[in-house]
Amino acid sequence: MNYYSTNNKSNKATFKQAVVEGLANDKGLYFPEKIPQLPDSFFHQITELSIPEIAYHFLKPYVADDLPDNELIDLLNDALNFEIPLVKVHDEFYSLELFHGPTLAFKDVGARVMARFLSKFAVADNKVTILVATSGDTGSAVAHGFLDVEGIDVVVLYPKGMVSEIQEKQFTTLGKNITALEVKGTFDDCQRMVKEAFADKELNEKMQLSSANSINVARFLPQAVYYFAAYAQLEDKSIPFAISVPSGNYGNLTAGLIAKQSGLPVAHFVASANINDVVPEYLKTGIFKSRPSISTISNAMDVGNPSNFVRILELYHGNWEKIKSEISGYSFTDEQTRAAIAQVYKKYNYVLDPHGAVAYLGLSEYLKINKMQGIFLETAHPAKFYDTVMSELNGRLQIPQRLKESLKKQKKSIEIGNSLDDLKEILL
Repeated sequence: MNYYSTNNKSNKATFKQAVVEGLANDKGLYFPEKIPQLPDSFFHQITELSIPEIAYHFLKPYVADDLPDNELIDLLNDALNFEIPLVKVHDEFYSLELFHGPTLAFKDVGARVMARFLSKFAVADNKVTILVATSGDTGSAVAHGFLDVEGIDVVVLYPKGMVSEIQEKQFTTLGKNITALEVKGTFDDCQRMVKEAFADKELNEKMQLSSANSINVARFLPQAVYYFAAYAQLEDKSIPFAISVPSGNYGNLTAGLIAKQSGLPVAHFVASANINDVVPEYLKTGIFKSRPSISTISNAMDVGNPSNFVRILELYHGNWEKIKSEISGYSFTDEQTRAAIAQVYKKYNYVLDPHGAVAYLGLSEYLKINKMQGIFLETAHPAKFYDTVMSELNGRLQIPQRLKESLKKQKKSIEIGNSLDDLKEILL
């Protein structure tokens, strides 16, 4: 399996090269040459498979010969050592709880797998500096995934004042090989700075840079695994089902679409967005127009120019009609998001985080006109957004012990401007 750049199909790399480089040297995103089909036997036995076993069957063709089978199996057993339960909320609505990993967010899946790939591929050659932009949970998932990994430094860029206190404390208190940069700007600024760093000749001559955002193939591909895990847990697989994905940078949705093209029998996807709705607008009009992001209570989705949108176009060869036939898009305000948190708790005693609430709303809209069962992704523990969630609940929300411990620690971050020169000054 080779990977080509979305900017130039003749610019190719192996899985190992794509993981280490993160971004292609022409600024394109790496994309697999083909989407392997999973055999019928895989789906026949899926209810009996563990999450690491599902991951092995899916990822093996993408890794190809870059890692022996026994090492791949050990890597996945080590990385994916937590549950991903499918919980019935009410009627035909199911929540896929992706917050049972170490940092209580869905990004533990991709970040932990990627960290182990990169430590195997890169350390033997020379020291690697991971650059990662975060709008919330990516920072903590990546930082914890690489903490104390020999030969790898991690630099996390995040927008000042635009992540929750708990999210911030999870990655700014670690020290060691983790450096947190508090950027005076938006997530889009952070993401732009990372991309500019990868394209900077001086930096690349002096450092081995790599990415841990979903632009890295080893970050977004493993996320396809929990779509298969969700299907495995559905009681009645004969009823068609839709999946609603809270969407920001669109790596999560891209992984789901790849799962579908690999054979997952999902009827439809819902791209659920907050008011940063550039993709829902594209689905309505066929025109993609990026714009500055707007801050919301579902902060991990505050993205005005999602990187992975180009991968969705690649997957469907730019065919808007085909894309909109398989994906519906909806967007919701903070007021609607807050109301959903309150209503679902009051009616069903289930606590949503703001991102899960947006996904729930999107699924609700789709199921109003399409009679089937539906799964929405609950991407982070509600306690990570304690103030927002508690303001909508009549009960008390328990904060997990590991989050309490993070809150007690001292923040260690460096405040910088939002230009490449500001970032270079730190890196060099």
